[in-house]
Amino acid sequence: MSRITPGRTTLRRAAAAATAAGLALALAACGSDEPEAGASGGDEGFGELDVQLSWIKNAEFAGEYMADSNGYYSDAGFSGVNLVAGPSTGVAELVQGSAQVALSDAVSIGTAVANEDAPVKIIGTTYQKNPFTILSLADGGNIATPEDMVGKKIGVQDSNTSLFLALLAANGVEESELTIVPVQYDPSVLVNGEVDGFVSYLTNESITVEAEGHPVTNLPFADNGLPFVAETFVATQQTIEEDREMLKAFLVAEIKGWTDVIADPAAAIDVCIADYGSDLGLDRENEIKAAEIANDELITSPDTEENGLFTISEELQGETLDSLSGAGIDVTAEDLFDLSLLDEVYAENPDLVDYAG
Repeated sequence: MSRITPGRTTLRRAAAAATAAGLALALAACGSDEPEAGASGGDEGFGELDVQLSWIKNAEFAGEYMADSNGYYSDAGFSGVNLVAGPSTGVAELVQGSAQVALSDAVSIGTAVANEDAPVKIIGTTYQKNPFTILSLADGGNIATPEDMVGKKIGVQDSNTSLFLALLAANGVEESELTIVPVQYDPSVLVNGEVDGFVSYLTNESITVEAEGHPVTNLPFADNGLPFVAETFVATQQTIEEDREMLKAFLVAEIKGWTDVIADPAAAIDVCIADYGSDLGLDRENEIKAAEIANDELITSPDTEENGLFTISEELQGETLDSLSGAGIDVTAEDLFDLSLLDEVYAENPDLVDYAG
């Protein structure tokens, strides 16, 4: 992966800006001696759990829906699990104590740890391979390589600014060589020609735009110098220390839920559309396609077949840290990850490793 020294300071400032305001307020409001929200377990169970999702309630969280609807959360000892829709990196919610678990990504969490000393760690990951892409129209921007972005207008959401600048840094492309256009999450700006490229997900906007009859070109981050884990499970250090059994119970329920999705993605999408995302007008076929892509290309791998869902191999940890370092985000594996909970989960429940059954 290409690393460049010029632009590191600019990248750090931009990355910090993406999270600093809300996180600084959260850190100021929460003293280290304050207990976090959420029950501590015991004979009565763990009580309610608040989970901050990174995005709206679509196919990305099919495993959470199955864990809830199939009773795996309640079997694990939770009286209820509140799935709070994003978009959000989840860091502020964790630090404030309004969520005990968040789904996020390694760049957002690494940025918060490196720049704000946020007391959060990744305890597992749904996606072995991140789904971020620069989406373009094949008969428009047709951005197939990082160099193709030069001279183009790229639509970037506020929450994805640090990710996009990391992609530029990883490929030696200067911010001054293109135009960043602030956008929201609606890809109509791409279809209408307002931008040439659009930061999106392979499992979301890429599918919907193509389904509307527009051939697309993708520039996946993971295949272009920025491999890192995404849809990561994140918790504060305090929760890891004080509510370890609760987090392990949550991970067990999650593994069971995602095992169901891998076995029958269409059934999981039916649950999503009927209940959790019922107000979003989701297209069933698009959502099934998204779930199948996620299952085959993002969630499962030879490493998960050997070690179980959500695990992060030493090699993948290294690739993630290299991606962050190349973007000027300097953290160690110890700063970013605590995978000991998953180790214990699989040691205590070895049958869960065989999710393909």
